[in-house]
Amino acid sequence: MADWGVSFLQRLAGLMFRKALPPTQGLLLVQPVETRLDASIHMFFVATNLAVIWIDNQGKVVDTRLATRWHPYYAPSRPARFVLEIHPSRLDDFCCGDQVSFNHA
Repeated sequence: MADWGVSFLQRLAGLMFRKALPPTQGLLLVQPVETRLDASIHMFFVATNLAVIWIDNQGKVVDTRLATRWHPYYAPSRPARFVLEIHPSRLDDFCCGDQVSFNHA
């Protein structure tokens, strides 16, 4: 299950200051529009590595990356609107071109 991060502050903070991320949890950052720049992430004050999945408006995975805590910045290779940050062990669950959908309660 992933929390939704819709506001500017939620997207800015992301998973900063969390000591660990269980394999069953994550954060879905929702950008106002599909873009490369706004879908980029930083790893400042993130204490753990993350699997990052970038998804476009049509729900298609456009990029995936293992984001390491010592690397300051990651951007998708193609425009994305959604950024899923999850436990690194889940990275292989997603491939570019996969179709995903969200249920937001």
